[in-house]
Amino acid sequence: MNFSISTSVFATAVGMTDRAINASSPQPSLRGIKIQAVNDSLILTGSNADISIMKTLHSDEENNLTIVEEGTILIESKYLLDIVRKMDSSIMTIEVIDGALTRFSGDRAVFKINGLNALDYPTIDFSKPGDTVTMPCSMLKDIIEQTTFATALKETRPVLTGVNFRLDDHILRCTGTDSYRLAKKTFPFNVDGSFNVTIPSRTLNDVKATMLDQGEEVIEISLSDKKAQFNIEDMVLQTRLLDGTFPDVDRLIPSSFDYVLSINRNELIRSIDRTTFIRSDNMSINRLQCSENEVILTSKSQEIGESRENLDCTFNGNDLDISFSGNYVIDAARALRGENITVNFSGDMRPFVLKDEDDESVIQLVLPLRTYN
Repeated sequence: MNFSISTSVFATAVGMTDRAINASSPQPSLRGIKIQAVNDSLILTGSNADISIMKTLHSDEENNLTIVEEGTILIESKYLLDIVRKMDSSIMTIEVIDGALTRFSGDRAVFKINGLNALDYPTIDFSKPGDTVTMPCSMLKDIIEQTTFATALKETRPVLTGVNFRLDDHILRCTGTDSYRLAKKTFPFNVDGSFNVTIPSRTLNDVKATMLDQGEEVIEISLSDKKAQFNIEDMVLQTRLLDGTFPDVDRLIPSSFDYVLSINRNELIRSIDRTTFIRSDNMSINRLQCSENEVILTSKSQEIGESRENLDCTFNGNDLDISFSGNYVIDAARALRGENITVNFSGDMRPFVLKDEDDESVIQLVLPLRTYN
């Protein structure tokens, strides 16, 4: 194998492919990126067995790809990243010179790295699953930004570490929850058929980082009962789906509210953020006391001290006294986009809902905390 290519283009492609690599994988071949030069194209593949990425570079004026000799090599990702980032020229040449020994050369710098046998790389099935839909990249980006933060970090219940995508009756519902909060985005989706799959949050964030800012207008999503595949013109990212039944979260969302707080979104974020240094049991807990005359936000810790602030807002309903995780409410408010939001309560120990006054498609739900102060 022997080819030359723009260093910056190659570095970007390697960085994208590396997102699928687990540097500590017990399988040596999965710590590497497979580079295949064939038919005036360069194909980079990375996988950790759960997520797989295939990036294709076709020869053009931007990447200056010139293939002298076709072939395939497997290079450990961490070394490949360091080399391309530190190369001293705008064009670099990569050549397999002896078995798996690979030479990377620029203007003056030359690196020789022992590669791995590409035949040891597992066969990855990039065939497209049967059910395929397309959506604007901007729509998928909104879904990811407004739901993934609410998913679980711990894998005690693996299905909660992903976002559930459910399509029925031409309505797409995307939901993330960790059992203490919930983020849901719902909108009309003019596609026949139905599906109900849960995609790992890490995969969705990788899709956002590698595929949704490349200037493409639409992204193709293909689904089966085992995997999801995201496809744009020159890149494929696929992932296994999470096993297990996603909980019926709709029953958690109150159907009516007795108390409504209307407030500027950024003002709410700033007010809570001012108190986050006051923590009890490593958690930022805020107390909200609402009445017809005033709305008071407090935070208190025996070890640190306390904070008290009158909020500039409008409150409708009887007196309310409720406590919650400040960080959860900040995350929920940041996921909304409008200038003004409503915080809807149905009781001091019932889940409450944050909504954008101008966008009913997004619901952010937070469970209150029981406190004794």
